Amino acid sequence: MKKSGQIILLVISILFTSYQLYFHDKPFFTVDFFIFSLIAWVVGWQFDKARYYEKKARASEESYKKLIDSLPEPVYISEEHKIIFANNAAVFMVGATQKDEVIGKSIFDFIVPEYENRLLERFKQIKKAKQPVNTIEYKAKRLDGTLFFYEVSSLFIVFGGKEAILSIGKDITERREQTERLLQKSEKLALLGQMAAGIAHEIRNPLTSIKGFIQLFKSNQLQDEYYDIVLSELERINDIVGEFLVLAKPSAAVFVEQDVKVLIKDVVTLINTQSILNNVQIFFEYESDLPMISCEENQLKQVFLNLLKNAIEAMPGGGNIEVKVMAKGEGNVSIQIVDQGVGIPKERIHTLGEPFYTTKEKGTGLGLMTCFKIIESHNGELTIHSKEKEGTTVEIMLPTITQKLLSKELSFKH
Repeated sequence: MKKSGQIILLVISILFTSYQLYFHDKPFFTVDFFIFSLIAWVVGWQFDKARYYEKKARASEESYKKLIDSLPEPVYISEEHKIIFANNAAVFMVGATQKDEVIGKSIFDFIVPEYENRLLERFKQIKKAKQPVNTIEYKAKRLDGTLFFYEVSSLFIVFGGKEAILSIGKDITERREQTERLLQKSEKLALLGQMAAGIAHEIRNPLTSIKGFIQLFKSNQLQDEYYDIVLSELERINDIVGEFLVLAKPSAAVFVEQDVKVLIKDVVTLINTQSILNNVQIFFEYESDLPMISCEENQLKQVFLNLLKNAIEAMPGGGNIEVKVMAKGEGNVSIQIVDQGVGIPKERIHTLGEPFYTTKEKGTGLGLMTCFKIIESHNGELTIHSKEKEGTTVEIMLPTITQKLLSKELSFKH
């Protein structure tokens, strides 16, 4: 530790005493001289000590930064949500080329809005715990706007004499995508097995009936109603196979501009005979000047037909069905089908759309699954709300032509 501070202050004390001796003819060695010299020595020692530790701290901080910079994983230090230091890996991760592009910015500039509350709660835990906390995942964005997933662990530290948070983690986008692909593959294999078992079960029942009646035919026990039953069972097999083929290999859809009101009117007209026979009335209500949609006409008609059939079958004692069409939100059309049927238990709502899960005696569940698939292919959304003994509401949200044109314009501008 250098003693420059002590020497300088002692020299000042000697010069001052020499001044007093030369100009005021005072003695050199006085009590004041020794007191000033002692004070100069102590103050100078404290000054030199402070400078030594300051220099040591700066050297330690520089070594700390060099160490962090050499790490292959992204590391950054934040103070009051502002990034005050980031290593090269962190700079590269967010798509920057220089540290100046990152340092000084808010962490929220790199976090997707829906993850901001998670980050704020996390920082509260870090400051409270004062020790490393377990890793957590965020959805983040780079400087160019591209999104990625980041897994990070944070620690409360003192940096540059101030409270700060050190975070270290890694980009897990590739790992997450790989996991997602494996899950999808696993789900597809499980679904395939489930569907194969379901189809075998569904087809075996009518085949058993047909086999029995053919044995009766061989014994010459012929009755007209036997033929009707056999034909009915064969038609049932045909329907099951047809529904499965729609899911397995859908036909190439040609999307054209359509008025959704016209499509629904056609379907209501088609199913009116069945509804009257079941003592069910269908009421159609729609807003004027509804925007057009882009769709495959036959596929959407199949969806409306399936849902209306389900609503009729849910009311064995008769009742009313309301079909409402309205504009909803920005660039969306909502189609609601509301029945007064028996309803669906709450615990079964989440299973709707799964193959071979149905509340019908002779249903396969493939019809509703087909509806979900068709609406998804139209970039829409199908939701079901139901209460037992009160009824069910099925809502279909479809994007309008104007919404699609707007999204194309925005993507073109970007």
